[in-house]
Amino acid sequence: MNIETVIFDIGGVLIDWNPRYLYKKLLQDENEIEFFLNNICTLEWNAQQDAGRPFRDGVAMQQQQYPQYAGLIEAYDRRWEEMLGEPDWETVKILGEIKQSGMPVYALTNWSAEKFPIAKKRYDFINWFDGIIVSGEVGLKKPDLKIFRLLLEKYQLDAGKTVYLDDVKANVVAAGQVGLRTIHFQNAAQLREALRECGIVSSPA
Repeated sequence: MNIETVIFDIGGVLIDWNPRYLYKKLLQDENEIEFFLNNICTLEWNAQQDAGRPFRDGVAMQQQQYPQYAGLIEAYDRRWEEMLGEPDWETVKILGEIKQSGMPVYALTNWSAEKFPIAKKRYDFINWFDGIIVSGEVGLKKPDLKIFRLLLEKYQLDAGKTVYLDDVKANVVAAGQVGLRTIHFQNAAQLREALRECGIVSSPA
C-alpha cells in the first residue's frame, strides 16, 4: 500500500478528555454527575463550541435555561483544563516514530478554538504535526465532509495515499467517503498493527 501521509484525530486517540474528571471534584454523587452531563452541559452542547460558538455564549444560554446550575455551568468554561487527562503514551510513541521516519503527519480535531491553545501548551507533542485543522477555528466539525475536504485542499494531500485515524466511527465513515484510507482507532496496539500492515511502522521491539 503506497501511503504518503497520516492524519491523526487528537481527543480520544492521543489525549484523554472527559468532563467527569472535573465534575467528580464538584459533585459528590455519581447520579448527579451523570444527570448534569447528560441533561445540562451535554456533549451535543459542547459540540457547538467545537463548531465555533464562543464559550461565553454557550454558558450564558445554559445559565439562562438552568439558573440553579449556574455555577456548575460556568465551571465547564472556567475550569475546562481540569477535564484533560493523561496522554496515551503508546499512541504518542507511534506518532513520534512516524514523524521521525520523515512521513508527514497532520491532525484533524473537533476542538474549541478557545480551548485548543491550552491543550497545545500542555502537550508538547501536538507541536509535532506538520499542520492541524481545528474545528472551532474553521467553523466546521467532523463528521461534516467539508472539513475533510478542507484539510485535503489546504495541505494538498492525495486522499488515496493518506491514512486517517479516529476513535469515532462516524468520523471514520465520513473520511472514507472523501477517499481517505481509514483506521477506526481502538487502542495503541491495534493502531500499530493496522499501520504495520500499511507499511508505515514496524512491530514493537
